[in-house]
Amino acid sequence: MTNVAELRNARMPIQIDTRRYAKCIEVSKRIRWDIDRDVIRGRALDVSRKFLPDGLSKVNTLDFLTDGERRLLSQVQGRTYANIFGLVERYITAKILEVSQEHVLGDQTALEALVRFTDEELKHQELFRRIERLAADVMGPGYQFTLRPNDVAWAVLGKSTWAVLALTCLIELFTQAHYRESISMDPAVSDLYKDVFLYHWKEESQHAVLDELEWRREDAKLSPEQRDAGVNDLIDLVGAIDGMLQQQAKVDGDYFFESLERTLSREQMARVRDRLLAAYRWQYIVSGAADERFGSILGELITKEQGVRISAALAPIVQGAT
Repeated sequence: MTNVAELRNARMPIQIDTRRYAKCIEVSKRIRWDIDRDVIRGRALDVSRKFLPDGLSKVNTLDFLTDGERRLLSQVQGRTYANIFGLVERYITAKILEVSQEHVLGDQTALEALVRFTDEELKHQELFRRIERLAADVMGPGYQFTLRPNDVAWAVLGKSTWAVLALTCLIELFTQAHYRESISMDPAVSDLYKDVFLYHWKEESQHAVLDELEWRREDAKLSPEQRDAGVNDLIDLVGAIDGMLQQQAKVDGDYFFESLERTLSREQMARVRDRLLAAYRWQYIVSGAADERFGSILGELITKEQGVRISAALAPIVQGAT
């Protein structure tokens, strides 16, 4: 008896929804922005304000810290938040350039949309490099971002295209949710920092649409066995990201403790470290996995058994984020 998965995987021509690619081009042209003219505008980061809102940083749960110390911890996290986006956009640019080759002699509207996507991601990388320099100007010495963008990109790009596009879709959906539901809503966040993610959000909205289109197009080419391997790759990628977050959370905690004017107790330091890692797991993994749109797309592409495997892999990370 033929099941739904077999019907889905029948070798049929892959249809390109040109209208959706064209809409992304139209919006991209309309909202096009410049780093200096529209975002930075000659401003510095204001260290009297938070960089990340409490909804993302979770610093409000650390009641033994003063208001100023919680603000500093939000700034440390905010600095890493910008750096991690600059890092992931390195591999995203490379992957989108790769998949765009399949449109070079095909649908030229799809090709233009993906070329614009890569151009915008290159701009985002430069934006986040600029923000790191601005953060270094106003924060104390000693901060380290230990993750190397090219090393991470090579590791990610070694996985299947299905898994890489799934991860990319997850990331670009949660960036939108973070801005809409947290960053834009908090009046205590630095105006410049807020504008960085406002303009970033404007273009990521189109990128998430293109991620979905390309992910579905890739999925339509795969056999059940290839898709199952993609699910395994996605699980591996999430595990690797969690390892990177643990590494960066440790050095961010060290930097925070060294920047304080007092010494915390061992118990307090342990609580800060736990909260940092929990916040990072929420920011970069759990909030994306919990995104309704991501869950809907993923659920259409995988089997129930594959969903169980993904949930089981996520369970300890979800627990560690609460």
